[in-house]
Amino acid sequence: MKKKVALGIDIGGTNTTLGLADEQGQCFDDESFPTWAHQSFARFFERLAEKIDAALARSLQEYELIGIGVAAPAGNYYQGTIDAPSNFCWGKVELVRLMTEHYHLPVAITNDANAAALGEMMYGQAKGVQNFIVVTLGTGLGSGIVVNGNLIYGHGGLAGELGHTIIEPGGRQCGCGRHGCLEMYVSSRGICRTVFELLAQRLDDSELRQISFNELTAEKVYASAQRDDPLARAAFEYTGRILGRALADAVACFGPEVIILFGGLAKAGPLLFAPVQRHFEDNLLHVYKGKVKIIPSIVSKCSIAVLGACALIQKEIEKTNRAV
Repeated sequence: MKKKVALGIDIGGTNTTLGLADEQGQCFDDESFPTWAHQSFARFFERLAEKIDAALARSLQEYELIGIGVAAPAGNYYQGTIDAPSNFCWGKVELVRLMTEHYHLPVAITNDANAAALGEMMYGQAKGVQNFIVVTLGTGLGSGIVVNGNLIYGHGGLAGELGHTIIEPGGRQCGCGRHGCLEMYVSSRGICRTVFELLAQRLDDSELRQISFNELTAEKVYASAQRDDPLARAAFEYTGRILGRALADAVACFGPEVIILFGGLAKAGPLLFAPVQRHFEDNLLHVYKGKVKIIPSIVSKCSIAVLGACALIQKEIEKTNRAV
């Protein structure tokens, strides 16, 4: 008898990852490819289908695919759509309908950070935790918020976007069309913009002065900070201050027990976590001081968002079976 598995897809602003997982969260046959968000969705879907078909051809002699879960920025759980994400040129896409027609399987979608929250709740740091926030730090900043054991979706299915809370009125322009959104300051793109502002404001010697804006990456900022570059370290300090203050405000609204940071920028470790923790505690309401943990995601074998997407479709199938 074949083992039942789900396919999870995590569509990111830089890379898209997909993988198969069973009900115990054992993930395998995962791989990534560039999203190329500047290209049309039709072209992306062609490339995605090629990757899915190849994965299924490798695996389905041994496993039975029960459904497909998708994590995507601006993924609308209720509508089954991707609703014009700010860092993409796709507009609104009826992804669930397209995937269902193509693969004739149950398909569900949610916001990428919501999927990460599901993954943490099922298989990661939030097992047994009823109130927590997952913050994904990648090309942008996403967040999945769980209150009393339930993900917050809101009226239209798109609630919980801490990345689009304005922390600097009239500040940096965001892809959403507004100015001063949190993700313009705390993300891989945000820290690069911070570096160039610091380069203009300060006269410190820095190896980052030799890198053009288009060539600078968060990884290069991290590498320079590891070599004690003063501007790189200042960029992490500034990023940590902004994020710490924003998370303190989120605690006042949602009262989480723990906040989990996930994604490329979170891999900077103490360079990011130390200033985040310091500014977080400095700005917390007194009733929460010393009571809320900020920790990294520990799932490494497979993307936590991929695992969450698998968990999403598994839960949807269970819900349908109970209703029959």
